[in-house]
Amino acid sequence: MARWLKALAALLLLAAAATARKSPAAPKHEPQIEEVTAKQLERVLEDKDFVAVYWYARSCVTCDKVLEELEKIDDDTDTFGVDFVKINDKRLAKQYGITKFPALTYFREKEPIIYEGDLMDEESVLDFLTSLEAMDLPDRIEEVNQKILSKIIEDTNYVAVLFCPDHKSCGPSNNKPECKKCAKALQELENIDDEADQLGIGFVKIHDEELAEEYSLGDLPRLVYYRHQIPIIYEGELSREEDVLEWLIANKSTGDEEDVIEDVTAKTLNTLIGNVDNLVVLFYDHGDEDSMTVLGELEKIDDDCDRHGIQFVKIDDQKAAEAFGIDDVPSIVYFEKQIPNVYDGNLENEEEILEWLVEQLEKDEIEDVTDEMLDRLIKDGKTVAVLFYDNNDRKSQKVLAELENIDDECDQLGIAFVKIDNNEEAKEYGIEKVPTLLYFEKGIPTYYEGNLEDEEKVLEWLRYQSESDEIEDITDEMLDLIIEKMPYVAVLFYDKDQKKSQKILSELENIDDECDQNDIAFVKIDDDSEAKEYGIETIPTMVFFEKGIPHIYEGDLMKEDELLGWLLHQKRHSEIPEVTDEMMDKLIDSTPYLAVIFYDKDDKQDIRILNELENIDDELEKEGIVIVRMDNEAEAKEFGIDHLPTLVYFEENIPAIYEGDLMNEDEVLEWLIEQKNSATIEEVTDEILSDLIEEHEYVVVYFSGKCEEGEECDNILEELENIDDELDETGIIFVTTEDISLAKKYGIKTFPSLVFFRNKDPLIYKGDIEDEDEVLSWLTDEDTLEIPGKIEEVNSRMLEKILEENDHIVVFFYKEGDKKSQKILSELENIDDECEEKDIDFVKTSDEGVDKEYDLPDLPALAFYRHKFRTIYDGDLMHEEAILKWVLDLHDSQPDVIESVDRKTLKDLIDDVEHLAVFFYSEDCDTCDEILDELETIDDDTDKHGIQFVKSKDSKLASDIGIFSFPALVYYETGVPIMYDGDLKNENKVLQWLVDQKSEDKRRKSSKANAKSKASADGDRKTSGSRIKSSTINEKVLPIKNVGVFKTEIPVRKATNKIISVNKAKLKKDDNDDEDDDDEDDDEDDDDDDDDEDNDGDEDDEDDDEDEDDEDDDDVDDDDEGDRCFYIGLGAKPAVPKMTYEPYQCCPTKVQSPTKVAKATPTKVISKKLDKDKSRAEPEKPAKGKNKALASKPEKASKGKKGLLDSENIWWW
Repeated sequence: MARWLKALAALLLLAAAATARKSPAAPKHEPQIEEVTAKQLERVLEDKDFVAVYWYARSCVTCDKVLEELEKIDDDTDTFGVDFVKINDKRLAKQYGITKFPALTYFREKEPIIYEGDLMDEESVLDFLTSLEAMDLPDRIEEVNQKILSKIIEDTNYVAVLFCPDHKSCGPSNNKPECKKCAKALQELENIDDEADQLGIGFVKIHDEELAEEYSLGDLPRLVYYRHQIPIIYEGELSREEDVLEWLIANKSTGDEEDVIEDVTAKTLNTLIGNVDNLVVLFYDHGDEDSMTVLGELEKIDDDCDRHGIQFVKIDDQKAAEAFGIDDVPSIVYFEKQIPNVYDGNLENEEEILEWLVEQLEKDEIEDVTDEMLDRLIKDGKTVAVLFYDNNDRKSQKVLAELENIDDECDQLGIAFVKIDNNEEAKEYGIEKVPTLLYFEKGIPTYYEGNLEDEEKVLEWLRYQSESDEIEDITDEMLDLIIEKMPYVAVLFYDKDQKKSQKILSELENIDDECDQNDIAFVKIDDDSEAKEYGIETIPTMVFFEKGIPHIYEGDLMKEDELLGWLLHQKRHSEIPEVTDEMMDKLIDSTPYLAVIFYDKDDKQDIRILNELENIDDELEKEGIVIVRMDNEAEAKEFGIDHLPTLVYFEENIPAIYEGDLMNEDEVLEWLIEQKNSATIEEVTDEILSDLIEEHEYVVVYFSGKCEEGEECDNILEELENIDDELDETGIIFVTTEDISLAKKYGIKTFPSLVFFRNKDPLIYKGDIEDEDEVLSWLTDEDTLEIPGKIEEVNSRMLEKILEENDHIVVFFYKEGDKKSQKILSELENIDDECEEKDIDFVKTSDEGVDKEYDLPDLPALAFYRHKFRTIYDGDLMHEEAILKWVLDLHDSQPDVIESVDRKTLKDLIDDVEHLAVFFYSEDCDTCDEILDELETIDDDTDKHGIQFVKSKDSKLASDIGIFSFPALVYYETGVPIMYDGDLKNENKVLQWLVDQKSEDKRRKSSKANAKSKASADGDRKTSGSRIKSSTINEKVLPIKNVGVFKTEIPVRKATNKIISVNKAKLKKDDNDDEDDDDEDDDEDDDDDDDDEDNDGDEDDEDDDEDEDDEDDDDVDDDDEGDRCFYIGLGAKPAVPKMTYEPYQCCPTKVQSPTKVAKATPTKVISKKLDKDKSRAEPEKPAKGKNKALASKPEKASKGKKGLLDSENIWWW
């Protein structure tokens, strides 16, 4: 039977073959892109996730040819799950932004992307349609099929894949546990999709149980991470998205094939800081030799960092560095749970860096932060406790030691504990005394008012703050600060003793969390005077501040849901806010560019205009122009506005009225932008003009009379606008008006006319009004500015001009409205004429902040200036005769040989004078007067050499460059400080040193000018910084004198090629002056030191110069252009310095913890290492640690903030 079956099967096969031969071949299937209509396309887009649409037109010449190419990939796109269709519909194409044909649009979940590449290159088109980037949707994990997944894994280095059950298994109504788990995991993981994208990690999902079974994944859902196509399975909880992201980041780092530190962007860095607990960042510059050297060293510890769970990245982005207060690169910052800590040790010692990093992991201390870092922590809404302290204050140190004990407990509460030693930042928060503790939650600060030395009570208070869910109560200073620093603030003005306020407050507590979730800071304030400042008369009242602009809530405060809806609406939608007159006054003072619409809310036409102007609100915001509205007829009349609506533009308190059509919003926008960007003379009403004359010292008014465009009066005005900027610089306000009533009051009958109001006193211009240069000369002439018999009030700009241009000036500084000052002024008016006879200008100024600007101890104050050098009167200001005698004596007397300067003048001199010598001294210095007497004998000589010599008692400015002990002499060379380290009592050596510094400066400039020719001549000899060259020998930097970190780098000539490193700390045990640590001198003479007799810096006993004396200090190497560093005034006992005329530059510094010093803000001087490639003695390891201001062990150095001081850029993240 079996035989018969086999035979039958054979017959059947033969018959089939014969039939196949006879029948014709089946036609081959040609891939074709399906044609659709507009309605069909709509349905396809509704049903399919990924659709490619080819747009063509009948008139298109190349469309058919392109289509032919694209049809070659139609089957491939089908395989990858992308539907490919074509359509000929110009109207629909236009809706999707298609204007040229042919074109290709890729719809992902109905979101279109237009292909910008070559449509004739079908392979590129296929790559575009099937790439992970093209499929990426914001905050969505894209679904892929098996084919696409295979391609993505092949094309992408890092991709995370979430495997889920089939769609059939998990329908909408299916409640299987695995389906619920998959949905929940997907919901959580979509929160980190964008972060993964920023880190270069793709994220997709696939519903394919068969493929999961093939990979033996077990129960679904499962997350598989493909790293260079190698799969790693995540074993953790998928619903914890932060853990998943950290795992992906950690595994991405260990998956790198090369042992390199990953380069990241600013956006990626932000993501890493937010998601990685232990992160090290190298801020570097790829074009900087030092940076690349440091990078090479750090690559060696990258794997070690991985083993310790520390991720290491690098970033070459100057703006990102500045945002953290980092001014100099390379720099290393360690972030532990987002709290930054700057490394301050030797960046080229990778072992020391690794040791420091591991130490950070093991220690848990209060971190020192910069102002930029603190601003970022607060801006990010972190819960932060900040101790404002002074490193040199004993109480601060004691408090810090106590609070270190609760740092761990704060971590457990989720409170980041940091400290900051920065007076300016403390002042921003209204802190006058340190130490002070502030608690920030969602950016809102709260003061701790208890005893900071009782750490248990501090911890209890912090715990209460973090656990309580109340609307924070703040002070008026805090309110101003929050409004300034936070974009969205809701403020409830209330009365804590009022029942209505209490009731409303209890209701509003219910929406506090919702406000937090929407980044709206919610605070309350019980302060009647602050409420009145904003024109609030009814309590309680809610005001929402959007970027400093107030919006008053007019609804029912008892309905918290309606209030929440209003707050969210105000945040999301741009509307012109309604303000009170008090709010407007605040905005005029605080906002540089402000537009105010005066209108009547009951007038339909006004409302229509308002609606039109809403259309330009966004454009104005981009230009930095704030626009508000006011329904207040009385306030409008104060500005001389008779009809509503009217638009008034304010810039620097000066108003300008718009005369055009308010219904034409484009013209309004153009006019406002023109007002902001161009120098125009503002047009004002009589009422505004009266206010300006009343409030400002110098006002020029162009009374044009009735003036139409194109008339002569208009042409004159156009010419005068050429001098508006120059007048602004001198503090003179220039306005124009067509109103003539005020002109008549001052006796002006002919138009146009120009009148100059000086302290309200008018002076009519009699010259040629059409010659703007002549007008400018007249307005700024000293005789014009003076008012006979009166002490002129000047603003700060005018005062600067007067001090710059006049030899002898008396200035009375006072506070406006101070009764005592008014009495003093009435006495001083009696001596104004006598001063004028002696050609002494007498002015007064009451500008806000003038005491700080001019470094005055108190107000009122009287100062005499001779050539910008100031002397302050310390007698009774009510005795005008004694004051006159003092002024005349100073005028007639010979000035001090070395002039005394205040801080402002000294700062100006440092900026303006190329060669400046400053003698810093103090009142309680025993030797200062004696030394000063000696130095005054060389003042004329310094003048002959073009070096200006001044003296200063400003310890603050001295501390800024590292000077804490007096006396001290600093030479400023184009603003760079160089410290003199010789004997100040030997005035001849001081003079020689100063002259040599100036000569060095000339040589350096000459060397820079010929840098190219020198570089070619010395191409084989490279240094990392300034080149120090010699035709016969190399000049080396010899670091000596190191007591703690007291360090001087002195260049000396050596016959050998070694860089000798000597530790001054060891010299204390050494009886001799040689360079080793033994008790023997190394030279061959009979004395007890090894200094060679000729003092030439080399090891022989012969001088190296070409003169006939026995010294070689005359002949300075012309090629020497190296800048050295000198650390000074750190409280340690200095050794006798080796005498040299080489420059010592004040360098950024750190101190040992027991040393008490004043706070320093050093000027950064780049001092780069020489002959870095050559062998050298191993330097002593610098102190290391965690940026500690106060270390517990004396042998460890305290931590400084490398390159982080005096940063002005506040970056809001």
